[in-house]
Amino acid sequence: MIKEDKMPHDHKEQHSNLNHELPSEELLQDLGDLFKIFGDTTRIRIMFALYEGEMSVSSISELLNMTQPAISHQLKTLKAANLVATRRQGKEIYYHLSDEHVKSIIAAGFEHLIE
Repeated sequence: MIKEDKMPHDHKEQHSNLNHELPSEELLQDLGDLFKIFGDTTRIRIMFALYEGEMSVSSISELLNMTQPAISHQLKTLKAANLVATRRQGKEIYYHLSDEHVKSIIAAGFEHLIE
């Protein structure tokens, strides 16, 4: 059996080495909420579908083999979180990832998994 070292730890020294403050509780809550959105496989699949460019709901629905109402429901959530944006052409609405930050988050997550 290995005995744990009972030496006291000086956490004050560790804390004094921090050169920054933690973000506000509200900002951390918002970040947690953002990551919750990425926790849904359907939403991840939609974002991967939009990674290379814009698509209509019907195209996404066909690609993912899901109903249009199911896709529309998830797109509404993604749009509310500013992860996707839209462009209207006539009666058709096209969805795309809102900016390069979203692509970076997806790419970094995927990279982390395959390393």
